Amino acid sequence: MNEIITVMKREVRLGFRNPWSYTFLVLFIIFMLSLLLINGQGYTSGYSGMTGMLINLTLYLLPLITLMLGSFSLTGEKEDGSAQLLYTYQLSSSSLLIGKYVGVLIVLLTIVTVAFSVTGIVSTLFTEGFAVSTYLLLFIFASCIIIAYLSIAFLIGAITKNRWQALTYVIAVWFFTIIGWVPILIAALGQLPYLWIKPVLTIATLLNPAEWIRIYTIVTLGGGSIIGPEYYNWVTWIRDDSGSFAFGLLLIFHVILYVGCASWLRERGKRHG
Repeated sequence: MNEIITVMKREVRLGFRNPWSYTFLVLFIIFMLSLLLINGQGYTSGYSGMTGMLINLTLYLLPLITLMLGSFSLTGEKEDGSAQLLYTYQLSSSSLLIGKYVGVLIVLLTIVTVAFSVTGIVSTLFTEGFAVSTYLLLFIFASCIIIAYLSIAFLIGAITKNRWQALTYVIAVWFFTIIGWVPILIAALGQLPYLWIKPVLTIATLLNPAEWIRIYTIVTLGGGSIIGPEYYNWVTWIRDDSGSFAFGLLLIFHVILYVGCASWLRERGKRHG
């Protein structure tokens, strides 16, 4: 446990010294303020066109930044040789990756919390803005996106050897899960027999964290009718009392799966040199 805490503290110090973190903070505040000022003419409660736009634009920015910062935290050590030095210590790969994951997560969540706080205060002073419950749910949505994509970033960092290679994988994952998801899914489902569409759609949605987190947020905001009849069972499931509990378990399983795979790959690389 002490090893995990030591690694976590080191990662937090490195994260707040990284200029990328502050660039991300400024970008996120500008982006949030722009949307909130656009929304300044009215008051938004529950799901609306403005909350939908905020969710979609958050999906463009947060996964990309999270994937870059998370994967670079591992590949940076490979490039400067400190990863080889860490192999000589009595430190297990799981302890190292858990400590690094929690450390980077603290940095990213702090940035998002500061951005939401600043923009929330400014929008409250100058506009009517969002209802508190809606704004809080949007913050939870952003936090879940970071938690899910950071675990994928660690798997990318474990697979790749340097920052350029990691950047290639990051852009591929970001493009496939965010930008190209809908047209690729529609094209693929259109080639399948009718009876296969629903189960394949369910499996594909579970493989894309951006999609199931987005669906959960929209349904919780009361906009379940816009996501289509194919997701009727999802809407029913999320609205059930156990929906939030099951969503939390799914998020935890996602993190354990990807960070566990990254730990196994690192341990394998440690044994084979």
